[in-house]
Amino acid sequence: MVFSLFSLTLQAQRVSLVNKGSATSLRGCSVVNEQVIWVSGSNGMVGKSIDSGGTWKWIQVKSFEKTDFRAITAFDQNIAIIMGVDAPAYILRTIDGGQTWKVVFEDQRKGMFLDAMEFWNEQSGIVIGDPVNGKFFIARTFTGGNNWQDIPAGQYPVADSGEACFAASGTNIRAFGNDAACFVTGGAHARLFIKDKIIPLPIIQGKQTTGANSVGVKNKKTLIVVGGDFMTPDSTTKNCVISRDGGDTWVYPAVFPHGYRSCVEYIGGNKWVTCGLNGVDVSVDDGKTWTLVSKEGFNVCRKAKDGHIIFLGGANGKIGKLTDF
Repeated sequence: MVFSLFSLTLQAQRVSLVNKGSATSLRGCSVVNEQVIWVSGSNGMVGKSIDSGGTWKWIQVKSFEKTDFRAITAFDQNIAIIMGVDAPAYILRTIDGGQTWKVVFEDQRKGMFLDAMEFWNEQSGIVIGDPVNGKFFIARTFTGGNNWQDIPAGQYPVADSGEACFAASGTNIRAFGNDAACFVTGGAHARLFIKDKIIPLPIIQGKQTTGANSVGVKNKKTLIVVGGDFMTPDSTTKNCVISRDGGDTWVYPAVFPHGYRSCVEYIGGNKWVTCGLNGVDVSVDDGKTWTLVSKEGFNVCRKAKDGHIIFLGGANGKIGKLTDF
């Protein structure tokens, strides 16, 4: 028992805090490489580090001081795109490191609420929003985020009653190969959408606070979905499901993540990381078992696109750093 507690303590030391106390709740994170990290959150705030999290520059986007930027995609230390969720919904882009921002998308329709954003490469991206008139909103860019076009109305995926997406970490939509995306939903129903396939998920659902929050994609066969009930953050009931056949069938882990989880990220090999309000878990066996490595709560975890470092963002400007494990 003493040895087990000692091992857990060593694992918990893997997550080191590199920032806290900023007036923002972070849900967006984009790790460009081992040095350049961008984060975004409430109160119109964007943070950037160019020294692997050693120091941070904080920017409150002018005229957007009340906007909650829940997703961010950065391409280098100068170019980044941020997504503001609602009232109205905005997407902004900077090419000068955050000094100035250009509005590249705006939608003032009642009920418009953007949830997540994903890019396949520096030109092609997608954004998803909650249902408007019973259909999930989707827009695409093929110009690096400079302009966005709604997909044809007839192609919007149809939502079931009480079904929506969670703007929890910007990761409920992911690239699925080079030519498709997949996204997960929650609420009264939890489902996975891939092209023309709609697949029910055996994750906890049925209430407004339950369902799938994030999907991680290893390849077109292996996917992991996490979520739970954010009103019961310590519950492990059906908070994670795994598919090895592209979503056709699903299994539960032998050891679940240790509570509600808002984000899951594929690291490489058989390694994954997931985080939520009560801590951070890692898996080294493709999601079969999860080990708690920190009791620090975070909303989002993202791996470097070019590198091995993982950064995490949470409430009160909390940023954590997890080296490859």
